[in-house]
Amino acid sequence: MALLRSVVLAGGGTGGHIYPLLAFADALRRHFPEVRITTLGSPKGMENDLIPPAGYDLRVIPAFQLPRAINLNLLRTPDRMYKSAHAAGLIVDEVKADVVVGFGGYVSVPAYLAAWRRELPIVIHEVNVPPGVANRMGMRFTKNVAVGFPSQPQAVESLRDARVVGVPLRTAITRMDRAALRPRALQHFGLRPDLPVLFVSGGSSGARSINLAVAGAAKAITHAGVQVLHVQGGRNDPFEVPGDLPVPYVVVPYLSDMELGYAAADLMLCRGGAITVAETTALGMPAVYVPYPHSNQEQKRNALPVVESGGGLLVDDGEMSPEWVERTIVPLAVDPARLASMGAAAAGYGRRDGDEALLDFVCEAVAASR
Repeated sequence: MALLRSVVLAGGGTGGHIYPLLAFADALRRHFPEVRITTLGSPKGMENDLIPPAGYDLRVIPAFQLPRAINLNLLRTPDRMYKSAHAAGLIVDEVKADVVVGFGGYVSVPAYLAAWRRELPIVIHEVNVPPGVANRMGMRFTKNVAVGFPSQPQAVESLRDARVVGVPLRTAITRMDRAALRPRALQHFGLRPDLPVLFVSGGSSGARSINLAVAGAAKAITHAGVQVLHVQGGRNDPFEVPGDLPVPYVVVPYLSDMELGYAAADLMLCRGGAITVAETTALGMPAVYVPYPHSNQEQKRNALPVVESGGGLLVDDGEMSPEWVERTIVPLAVDPARLASMGAAAAGYGRRDGDEALLDFVCEAVAASR
């Protein structure tokens, strides 16, 4: 590995950019204990809540949404981008960065520009199909592009030469032994060890369509002998669950230790965000994916290769209903042979070494630039 003395990491706005950044920062620190790690973020992004508590230096710079249409914002873009890139450049110079590694989000663009002007190596990590606007712009300045999933180079022409490294994930996930952790997880949530568990999560914000469909089918699910661990989500309203159910139906507002949920689960019902797909496949977790509908369908594209490999099911958000859950989820949750087959297929698609593989790629890029 090339010696890394100072690394600038850029990514923000959503958890899909920030969580891989943090997992990669942890890998950097493990291999290069003396390395200086500086992260770039925007004033209002989630990074302000997530990065400083993780122990990393967060520098806030101006970041602006890149316009997708001809309007007044388009006319303002060059001036705004100059100011953002100048702010990023001052930080890059101050910390004497060896490389800039970007994970997407609008704050990545000024970091890419600053590095390009200084002829510093740039490494881009992308998890979505199609790539985000910021990373698409960054690809004009570097050939060092890494992706999270093997399906991405096949789906997008601009990613044909990208290195498939996987998605950097927390060591709590990558080093997890589900079977060993399961007894403690079940006890933590008050679940029985003799019955299957359906783990429901619409992500950190939650998914109202999923919440209402599963809660509406609570009687059918639990009368079939299936327990439920249901994460409501931080931005979703509470929902009503019948109180006279025969087996546990546990609702938690938010779950920061997702590894406990995974350990307790036999089947997961979830969205199709890149991090969720990366975690479920890394753990060999059979899952039913309900992609977020109000987007460019990247969540569907994330989950579809897993489903095609036999590792899960895919259902449109509009089809979610208590009847669908009763008709499809319940028979699956009580079929251990089918769950085992799906889990093995998911594990065959996933990988746990995304942080290490990306670090190798970054070191190669730095070595080639010297």
